[in-house]
Amino acid sequence: MQSFSNVRVAIRVALALMAGGSAAALVGCGSSDDNSDQAPQQAPQSTLVCDDSMKTAFAPDASTTVTMVKSFKKGEPLLLTGAATPTTPTASNDVCVVKLNVGPGNTGPADAPSTSPGIGIEVWLPAPANWNNRLHLKGGGGWAGTAERSTTTLVGTSSGSSGSVATTAMVEGAVSASTDTGHTGTVPGRDASWAMNPDGTINTALWRDFSERAIHEMAVKTKALAKSYYGRDARYSYFNGFSTGGRQGMKEAQANPADFDGILAGAPAFNWTKFITAELYPQIVYQRDLGGVNLTAGQLSLMSNAAIDACGTVGGVKLGYIPDPSQCTYDPRKDANVLCNGQAGVGITGANTTANCVNLTQATAMNKIWYGQTVDGSVPDPAADNGWSITPSGSQKWYGLTRGTDLNAGLGGATQFPIASEMVALELQNPLLASNLFRNATGNGADRWKSLTYAELANASDRGVALQPQFANINTDNPDLSAFRNRGGKLLSYHGLADTLIMPQGTVNYYNRVAAQMGGIPAIQSFYRFYLVPGMAHGFANGTSNPTANPPLPTNDQLYRLLTDWVENGTAPGTITATAPATATLGQKSRPLCLYPQKATYTSGDPNVASSYTCS
Repeated sequence: MQSFSNVRVAIRVALALMAGGSAAALVGCGSSDDNSDQAPQQAPQSTLVCDDSMKTAFAPDASTTVTMVKSFKKGEPLLLTGAATPTTPTASNDVCVVKLNVGPGNTGPADAPSTSPGIGIEVWLPAPANWNNRLHLKGGGGWAGTAERSTTTLVGTSSGSSGSVATTAMVEGAVSASTDTGHTGTVPGRDASWAMNPDGTINTALWRDFSERAIHEMAVKTKALAKSYYGRDARYSYFNGFSTGGRQGMKEAQANPADFDGILAGAPAFNWTKFITAELYPQIVYQRDLGGVNLTAGQLSLMSNAAIDACGTVGGVKLGYIPDPSQCTYDPRKDANVLCNGQAGVGITGANTTANCVNLTQATAMNKIWYGQTVDGSVPDPAADNGWSITPSGSQKWYGLTRGTDLNAGLGGATQFPIASEMVALELQNPLLASNLFRNATGNGADRWKSLTYAELANASDRGVALQPQFANINTDNPDLSAFRNRGGKLLSYHGLADTLIMPQGTVNYYNRVAAQMGGIPAIQSFYRFYLVPGMAHGFANGTSNPTANPPLPTNDQLYRLLTDWVENGTAPGTITATAPATATLGQKSRPLCLYPQKATYTSGDPNVASSYTCS
């Protein structure tokens, strides 16, 4: 039997059509409550209910289709098919899940990875009584390509660096959503097969969806859906992303500045083709300089931990991580404790007798990896140039990972990072260069990146910049944020100084470019604030080669609260106190995170306590 709500929807549609309108015009036609802290004088009128009637009632435009609607009551298992198991998550509050598809996608052979019906979006709507009048949308990771389009799988129950979509809806009480960015992958986040057409050309339609359009459509359609479901506009809209999600947030600030009031962008993957091409550089160093034999896990740890010992002491105390890698010039070629016994170094002779010792060529390779990609594989003496500068210097194409970072967990380990070889394959339009994840009618990935010379990798980097129009400006490096500033938006960004995948120097580079474009750092701090986090990985964890480092880190929730306070109350974030849990040998650690370009300067007291520092 049709519910009263469905009858009401049908009447409203009929009246709109009689008046010469359309069913789409009904989206957002409910009353608006612009002050979420005050009860409306009249109950808001929802035009939607959480059942299959939404598939016809919500039609914001001809390209948008509701593909699934599912209501969950508090305590019910959060799954769409099959039987619940002891590990199946359950709803902590009543919630409505809606899946959307936004076309046109990209036509082509049915079995081609480049063929797509459109952008998949999964929206989680709190019960009307629990809604906090916010939208809090989430970013993706890697190449995205997750299961938002699937009608048998829920993506929102998975938790990433920016938190779970489901938890955001059920616990915070905000409408939340995520997107597949217009494609799926055999290994979500790692498979870029969608980015190349069957004939080997660049798939410009799906690059546009991935680079920009999917996040904008998610913002627009989620706002419309929320307005129709609750009968009023959201009061505040936020975007929260890390890595690719951080890049997505930056793209929104650059290209669609009206979409969000506040953006939290962690370790943003902007400068996309530059840094991802450079992610392959450590493996090219192994191929060209070490005969294809990688540095072992033990050798990487030995040299990285030696760098931490050399550059991680404050007030006579070894912190276990490097607080300021920009000042670290550690050089393993000059360290007798890492060079093999009797091995000639630079001004010293090696004394290490363990299996993890290195020779001079291997120590030089490590310096190359830390310095970053160069045109010809050259590397200066770290005492003169340690690879850390606001603008890449000399023959440097891009930066390397910072000293002390765990290269085994990142780019220097036993295998190359597949996203890197895929990006190079796309830049050079040769799928054979990629790993076997990459599939194309002209040939599947065959790891032929191993044959690349330094000059050829540099050419790939240059091609990545030249092909930005075809890649839908994926580099996301436009420094003009004036439209976002002028509409009152707030942008909070952060990056770990021990990031194992994305070089934090690139975020420093972009922030300074924005400052140069828009009147200096004090001027942009009115709307754009940035923090560097010592010891932090590509995520909220220890990113150093020292497993006991336990660096003080912020949390995503802590940073999000700072952003909402800035947007909603005008309280701009200043110095942030990061903490680390107590261990068996050390009490709780804390450290100030200073607003860039300030740094934490040790004054006196315990170097593992925030009060021992000032920001200057």
